[in-house]
Amino acid sequence: MKKLILIDGNSIAYRAFFALPLLNNNKGVYTNAIYGFTTMLLKILEDEQPTHMLVAFDAGKTTFRHSTFKEYKGTRQKTPPELSEQLPVMRDLLKAFNIQHFEVVNYEADDIIGTLSTQTAKDPDWDVKIYTGDKDLLQLVTDKVHVSLTKKGITNVDTYDLSLVDEKYGITPNQIIDMKGLMGDSSDNIPGVPGVGEKTALKLLKQYKTVEGVYESLDEISGKKLKENLTENKEQAFMSKELATIMIDAPVDVKLDALELGERNQEKLIELFKELEFASLLDRIGSGEAVAQEEIEDMDIQLVEEVTDDMLISPSALVIEALGENYHQAEIIGLSVVNENGAFYFPAEVAMESDVFKNWAADPDKEKYIFNAKRGVALLGWQDIRLDGVVFDVQIASYLIDPSASSHEMADIANRKQSLKVQTDEVIYGKGKKRQVPVNEILAQHIGRKAAAVLDLKHDLIKELQENEQQELFEQLEMPLSIILGHMEMNGVTIDKEELENMGEVLVGKLDKMESEIHQLAGVEFNINSPKQLGEILFDKLQLPVVKKTKTGYSTSAEVLEQLKDQHEMIPLILHYRQLGKLNSTYIEGLLKVVHQKTGKIHTIFNQSLTQTGRLSSTEPNLQNIPIRLEEGRKIRHAFVAEEKGSYILAADYSQIELRVLAHISKDENLVQAFSEGIDIHTKTAMDVFEVSAEDVTSNMRRTAKAVNFGIVYGISDYGLSQNLGITRKKAKVFIERYFESYPGVKDYMENVVEEAREKGFVTTMLNRRRYLPELTSRNFNLRSFAERTAMNTPIQGSAADIIKKAMVDMAERLEKEQMDSTLLLQVHDELIFEVPEKEIEKMNKIVLDVMENAVKLNVPLVADVSYGATWYDAK
Repeated sequence: MKKLILIDGNSIAYRAFFALPLLNNNKGVYTNAIYGFTTMLLKILEDEQPTHMLVAFDAGKTTFRHSTFKEYKGTRQKTPPELSEQLPVMRDLLKAFNIQHFEVVNYEADDIIGTLSTQTAKDPDWDVKIYTGDKDLLQLVTDKVHVSLTKKGITNVDTYDLSLVDEKYGITPNQIIDMKGLMGDSSDNIPGVPGVGEKTALKLLKQYKTVEGVYESLDEISGKKLKENLTENKEQAFMSKELATIMIDAPVDVKLDALELGERNQEKLIELFKELEFASLLDRIGSGEAVAQEEIEDMDIQLVEEVTDDMLISPSALVIEALGENYHQAEIIGLSVVNENGAFYFPAEVAMESDVFKNWAADPDKEKYIFNAKRGVALLGWQDIRLDGVVFDVQIASYLIDPSASSHEMADIANRKQSLKVQTDEVIYGKGKKRQVPVNEILAQHIGRKAAAVLDLKHDLIKELQENEQQELFEQLEMPLSIILGHMEMNGVTIDKEELENMGEVLVGKLDKMESEIHQLAGVEFNINSPKQLGEILFDKLQLPVVKKTKTGYSTSAEVLEQLKDQHEMIPLILHYRQLGKLNSTYIEGLLKVVHQKTGKIHTIFNQSLTQTGRLSSTEPNLQNIPIRLEEGRKIRHAFVAEEKGSYILAADYSQIELRVLAHISKDENLVQAFSEGIDIHTKTAMDVFEVSAEDVTSNMRRTAKAVNFGIVYGISDYGLSQNLGITRKKAKVFIERYFESYPGVKDYMENVVEEAREKGFVTTMLNRRRYLPELTSRNFNLRSFAERTAMNTPIQGSAADIIKKAMVDMAERLEKEQMDSTLLLQVHDELIFEVPEKEIEKMNKIVLDVMENAVKLNVPLVADVSYGATWYDAK
């Protein structure tokens, strides 16, 4: 038997888009629909093993049905641009899979599927299966054609044959079109007969078989209103049936032989999956990313039972292996050192108990090449072993050379740079609950190859850094910073658990009280956290205007509720309830869960090789996203305290650093003058935008000017600004035009940086960090626009990131030079947090200001604000 799979491309794409959150890769390309579509495609290929396949798409908005009823599908919302830009990529993926896709002008995907399934099923040697989210296609079910209807999620389907159609509806597939004729279809704007729903339609069809049969027996039908509706809408009923009928003889010029599944373009698929950052799907296409064990010849790696000095010469490549994402909770399972004297593998217990190894690790004169230096500092630090003398980090070098690469893991770097082949950790250890540590011989090969690859990669990576003029950025900023971050992570930050628990109790009390108020206003008890129940209360019981519908009912997203907050006094309460609920679960309960058992502190992980702008991010837990707009959120900082009694928490943050960088880079005279003279930049912009004097600037005007200032930094459009401020696009456009009239140098910079980036293919920060933007030449308007905004913003945001990193490195040097006991605890965006003994507080005030304000030389002053208190909250 030959098997033909026909996929309703638009239906599956829509289903995927709305079923998954709005994902994007690190280039800003939306990928949620592509991911869902690809997942479905892979499942179909694996489960069905088809011989032939076709994906049908709609050719456009207008079809032959519009000549019958011009309002056909007229109530459908415009396709979101976030989905539209993903459809061409889906076609690229299909091409790489060697799966045909097809569309016919003036016809829908349904008609292509209807024609091909009907014609193919006439041949007894064929089986046909259709995948769709549209119940209309159930009319195509026969003994040879089955229809798989998507359910909740992406890959869950119900497969309909003749018996299931009968079981679900009690009619034949042919009668589906009669059912639609009578009841209509709101999703396609097919009117049907008013007052006739599915239940009534099925009852009529079981008795009279067809729409024609219903009207032939109109006199027999009981129910005055029903008969009246049928009589008055006869023409509409027959038109609706016609609209719902899928064509089975559309002009589909496709020969079945052309739909045969051929060999897919594996190289192109891997390239696309990497670009889209579908790392989890690479294994499913047999990407070869995880190099098969038999492909790797055994290296001559010595399994060491006793560490000797000749194994630890300078320089050496060092790899420290531990399982688990959070290396503050992980145990070292093995180490490998590779140098001119050979390749050595040390079981964890051998290295940890060796004074020879400990002394070598701590010796600053013994040069070490490593993968992820700060991880190494922390892993050894938990064993009371100091790591010093690290001069090269493969991960950081890879990140600086290509910040847009989807992964900077050892195996990916080695394979991407065509170095020594290295297995992925997943292949060696498994994943999830199945993960386990293999025997020492396998560990020796795996970890030893990593160390050998570090040694092998070092020369070429340094060469690339030199070619990019990034060696100084690497050696003087990122490398020393990695060691500083390692010590910051190890040191951790002290948490007052009792204070946090008390906050949780207070929040739970507030939530209970708010829940009662909401129930009282609703007049009924319901689960506020259930979108379905909330939707029924708001839109069925309270009859509030429906803003947006989802596949499963009414949307109750924050965006929808914001639009309705003036419609009912319950809405602001619900929004506040959700905010407090998230505060409690994510931040209070979340922080309590990650307090380290050994230290009683929180040890976050700073990601140094993740963002394309160069900014640090934080995970396990994320301490950079504690919400501070709500007072309840700000209060969480009360729980961050000094470890030593009598010490203070000191917070220092840069004032308007991105706008100062913009002044420096753009050299705009008015902007430079304003900062140089200490004029409040938001007041100055308000004066220009609203054309008023300084004394006439209101707080609301300043707030608007602030949004304009920061919006310009991010390349905001008039639409974006209008959304931020809740004003018309016309008014927003005037604000932006007036801004550029006031700061013409900024406008020139914005235009010039995009043009320069288009020529070079990348933008740079003040310290020569690069970001590549190939999308600047894309034909896709959305991709190109995103790249243009990124070109404007990255030199500003990236330079701000460079400056605070430089301040961290300079502070570490200064604290050591002054022999201070103060320690750097955290970096949060443009802010540094220290623990300072009382005796050093006055001196630290001066040192921090001096270091931060002189980290780099700008043509406007760098300004930092310093404050301190018993807690992080008090310091701010």
